[in-house]
Amino acid sequence: MFLLQILKDNETRAQYDYAIEHPSEVFYNTAQYYRAKYGHKSDPRAVLIGLLVVLSAFQYLNNVARYNEALATVKRTPAYKNRLKALELERTGGLSSKKKGPKQIDQKLQEELSNELDLQIKGAEKPSVWDLLGVRFVLLPYTIIKLLVWYSSWIWRYKVKKAPYSFEDASYLTRRSLGVPLDAWTNLDEYKKEDLVQRRLWEKQNLENYYAEMRKESKRRR
Repeated sequence: MFLLQILKDNETRAQYDYAIEHPSEVFYNTAQYYRAKYGHKSDPRAVLIGLLVVLSAFQYLNNVARYNEALATVKRTPAYKNRLKALELERTGGLSSKKKGPKQIDQKLQEELSNELDLQIKGAEKPSVWDLLGVRFVLLPYTIIKLLVWYSSWIWRYKVKKAPYSFEDASYLTRRSLGVPLDAWTNLDEYKKEDLVQRRLWEKQNLENYYAEMRKESKRRR
């Protein structure tokens, strides 16, 4: 039965023929035999998919735990409690509802305020399936194509045609030059953004002048 399996498989048949032609190589032929009979035969693609699924599941659970911990920390801060009180006064006009007790009102307002604070938790963003390792791996070809299209468009617009930078692209260059994360740049005051963009900080000399001004300003405040 095992001999029929050998004859059906090209690899094991070649190993069998080699053993017949080289009977003196006992140890080598024995190792090849056991590898063919007991060797791992799992499909590498199935192993890769399973590994990605497991890692993505652990990643998502970890992200959920981090987010819930960060949200609980925010809710214990005085700033959160003050905003909750301000929101309660704004919604109720400073008066409590006669039909609902204070605890019920606070709970409802707390849920509304929690939804508002979701976008303000730094370092622990709300979990999303789009951030999972498995999803990113599947979308990798699309991401690469999108990046190539964006880069080609950038080269054509600003290197070949010499067009002026749009505000969005100038903001990207400014943010990259300063090393500012996207979420921090998004929360920056609009007037501050416009001032930084107008300085053209992606140019080396302008950036050096800006840092020199910041150092002078820092010394003056001391």
